[in-house]
Amino acid sequence: MTAAAAPLDPSHILQTGLGFWPAKTLLAAVELGVFATLADGPLERGPLADRLGLHPRSAADFLDALVALRLLERADGRYANTAETAHFLDPARPGYVGGMLTMADRRLYPFWGNLAEALRTGQPQNEGRDGGDPFTAIYAEPATLATFLGAMTGASLPTAAKIAEAFPWADHGSFADVGCAQGAFPVTVAARHRHLRAIGFDLPPVGPVFEAFVARHGLGDRVSFQPGSFFTDPLPAADVLVMGHILHDWDLPTKRMLVDKAYAALAPGGALLVYDTMIDDQRRENAFGLLMSLNMLIETPGGFDYTGADCAGWLADAGFREVRVERLPGPHAMAIGVK
Repeated sequence: MTAAAAPLDPSHILQTGLGFWPAKTLLAAVELGVFATLADGPLERGPLADRLGLHPRSAADFLDALVALRLLERADGRYANTAETAHFLDPARPGYVGGMLTMADRRLYPFWGNLAEALRTGQPQNEGRDGGDPFTAIYAEPATLATFLGAMTGASLPTAAKIAEAFPWADHGSFADVGCAQGAFPVTVAARHRHLRAIGFDLPPVGPVFEAFVARHGLGDRVSFQPGSFFTDPLPAADVLVMGHILHDWDLPTKRMLVDKAYAALAPGGALLVYDTMIDDQRRENAFGLLMSLNMLIETPGGFDYTGADCAGWLADAGFREVRVERLPGPHAMAIGVK
């Protein structure tokens, strides 16, 4: 006799389909300043709701939903940050990743409403929906640029900390972060390895934001900004070139061009380090990487995420040797090649 089949359960389908409920609850909490307000210590519901400006009808359900989502703790009627939200969602803490969530709320959330259209047309659904260059639009508006650069910090900080430990930085004296945004990666790595000198390379409007971020961390003597475009200008001279969350923005010919350009810029013995939310080679497990690739459909004319094997192949084709791919904790991986 065979065991009876387990009854079918729609819970997973419904939870996935309604996944915007918890997502928007978290995004609203960041916008309202819940985690920043609780950074100084626990508060009862009434005082917390007053500080946040919550209507009495919504306060209990909203705050208790954050408890149920394990984003807040509640004990003796007082709400508090969890260890994770205290570390990552307090704007005053160095590990703050809320910039990514702010961009998700202000930009990505409405654009993703047009995912089906993007899947039918293959066209971006953001500022470049009508044929413009989305990056030109983002960099042209200071407020939008500031939100975007803060988001890149939120996306890069946890991975930068892991790469600061995983890569053999002791073998090198300098590195350049190509497409550095606010500077989270060079600041994190340079702070951990005091012998290193770092360059942030990005378009000129990024310079003041980068330099202010570096100054806040007291690293202006070892971390500098070099303005330029990786399409038209030479890449910086350094022992290691880093491309983080860069290759996935572009189509395949551009990806290969950037890898080739890095190879040409490096001296013998220099290394290229690429990190992204690389999809697992079997394309079954890294849901975040696959969804990020859909985000590139929403955000770019030709970008897509890729597997570690794909990236290793591009590096090898460019001439790099000792090519390897290392999975990092979470959805990221890094590919390394030596000239």
